[in-house]
Amino acid sequence: MRKPARGAIGSASAVLALVRLLARRGSVTVTEVSRELDVAVSTAHRLLATCVREGFARQDHVGGPYTVGPALHELTLVVGSNAVSLRDAGAEVLAGLREQVGETVSLAILEGHHTRFVQSLEGPHSVRVSSRLGLLMPAHCTSGGKAMLAALTPAALRKRYPSQHLVASTPRSIVDWDDLQRELTRIRRRGWAANVGETDPSVAALGAAVLLGTGEPAAAVCVAAPMARLGTATRLRALAPAVIEAASLIQQRIRGS
Repeated sequence: MRKPARGAIGSASAVLALVRLLARRGSVTVTEVSRELDVAVSTAHRLLATCVREGFARQDHVGGPYTVGPALHELTLVVGSNAVSLRDAGAEVLAGLREQVGETVSLAILEGHHTRFVQSLEGPHSVRVSSRLGLLMPAHCTSGGKAMLAALTPAALRKRYPSQHLVASTPRSIVDWDDLQRELTRIRRRGWAANVGETDPSVAALGAAVLLGTGEPAAAVCVAAPMARLGTATRLRALAPAVIEAASLIQQRIRGS
C-alpha cells in the first residue's frame, strides 16, 4: 500500500487541530487560527477553506468569523459502546416531549456566543411557534443558550464573551454582564432556563442543558410556545420537570449509560 506523503499527513494533522479548536471555541477568526495553531495567515485561510468545503465550518458572510458546520454537528458524541449520536437520541426524545407538553420542541447547540437549533418539531396547536430548525440566535437571549452558558466554566464563558458585550434582540433581552451572571447562577441552582420575550416579544420558552461526562454542555432541549400559553412563571415551572427529564434522557444515551 502506498504511504501518504509527509506533507499530506502534516496537512491532515493541521485540519484536525483546527476542527478541535472550532469544536472547543464554537467560533474562530483567521487571526485566531493563525495564532492558536502557530501557522501563517495564508495557511490559516487554506485550512479554514478546507473545513468549509468539507462541511466542518461555515462562514455566514465574507470577513466574518467561522462557526461550526453541519458535518461537525453530525459527529457522534460517544463515551461508551452503547452510546448513540446526539441527533438520533434527540429525535426520539423530542418526539416524546412534544407529545407530552403539546408545544414546539427543539434541540440546540452553542456556536460561539450564539445558539444554533439543529432539530425542531412543531407543536400540534393551530397557533404555535414555528420550527426553529437552522435558526441562529444570541445565546444569552434564548432559554437553551442560557442553560448551556450556565454549564460553562468561568474561563470558557469569558472566551465566548471576551468583551462582555451583550446585544439586545428585544427590550426584554439581558444586556448587562452582571445581570447575565446573576441569571446564570439562578439557572445552575434550579436546573433550567427561561426566555420570556427575550428573542421575540410574542414567544416564551424554557430549556435545560444536555451535559457530556466532563460537565461541558453538548446541547440543550427547549420548549417554545406563544406568550399567552407559556409566559407565566406558573406555566414555566409546570413544564420544567419534563424538559429536564428529556435533557437527562438524551444525556444518558449519548454517554452510553
